[in-house]
Amino acid sequence: MDLTQLLAFTMQNDASDLHLSAGSPPIIRSSGQLKRVKADPLSSDDIRTMLYSIMTEDQRAEYEKHMEIDFAIALGEKARFRVNGFTTRLGASAVFRTIPTEVPTIEELGLPPVMRRFAELEKGIVLVTGPTGSGKSTTLSALVNHINIHQPKHILTIEDPVEFFHKSKKSLVNHREVGTDTQSFARALKSALREDPDVILVGEMRDYETISLALTAAETGHLVYGTLHSNSAAKTIDRIIDVFPTGDKEMIRAMLASSLQGVVAQTLLRKVGGGRVGAFEILVGTNAVRNLIRENQIPQMFSMMQTGSRYGMITMQDSISDLLDAGIIDKDEARRALVEVSEESESEDADYASAAVGGGKIDQGGSEEPDGGYTF
Repeated sequence: MDLTQLLAFTMQNDASDLHLSAGSPPIIRSSGQLKRVKADPLSSDDIRTMLYSIMTEDQRAEYEKHMEIDFAIALGEKARFRVNGFTTRLGASAVFRTIPTEVPTIEELGLPPVMRRFAELEKGIVLVTGPTGSGKSTTLSALVNHINIHQPKHILTIEDPVEFFHKSKKSLVNHREVGTDTQSFARALKSALREDPDVILVGEMRDYETISLALTAAETGHLVYGTLHSNSAAKTIDRIIDVFPTGDKEMIRAMLASSLQGVVAQTLLRKVGGGRVGAFEILVGTNAVRNLIRENQIPQMFSMMQTGSRYGMITMQDSISDLLDAGIIDKDEARRALVEVSEESESEDADYASAAVGGGKIDQGGSEEPDGGYTF
């Protein structure tokens, strides 16, 4: 079985991911659901051969040494994939994430109007958060694309690996890939402060040093975009502060309060008729929000978002309900999403999700099994 054909098949079916796992046939993820390809199961040797066919010698050596690797590949002008090769008890496995070569615009993604404001800021930090596969990279690429088209800025991205590749238009765009062009996010951020950037995109803010440097860059007049794996705006604030030692927390609250421009927590939901749509929780860095951060009153963020619609703020619950009211998602999908939000936030109002979709019992059971009728 040829990897190029499998990747072409993945794109033809508008799938977000291709899974190759020893002992199973290829599996694609379409509209958030796994679907088996009607093909013979793959062996570990089959998958290893496929991976080695797209790896450099250095990448092969890294994979053999560490048993896992992240990199990106381009197949022609219209096909780009983020690749993770890893090892399981059954042998070699891999996941290929589809990356559109055409960078989407804010309008094409249907992002909330406040996102355009986030793309036109001069300084500060904007955080885009959500679980893996929620479209964070796509949202950030749209913001960078907006700047690239409309403003003469120096945009520096630090990613692992580089996903959306922006050709310089009105802006100058430089991409740096961790592991290939720099040793780490932290080293690249230290260097970035001497590279005259206007905008810095940090692919992942996951450790003390990277978060500290990103906040410093935002405080010193740069516009910083970053991602975290958190599920709500309030948890994002907490996560950043919790990374730091107890003695530094007050200083970090002050830094974050002075530089925070916005937090966007997002998830993807299944649309009626197929495809997926984004639901967004948005916190805007108003003076009142900054005061809450300084005073460590993070639990009050939720009520601030409920009453801050004039600034572009919205809660995830309201965003999901708006999609339901517009007929973009159905009741089952709304219930599922609202129950997840309720569980994550440990809401005291246990009936909120039910009431938001017209009452009735919410079925929280079940799981998505890879099934299919996809013929390769």
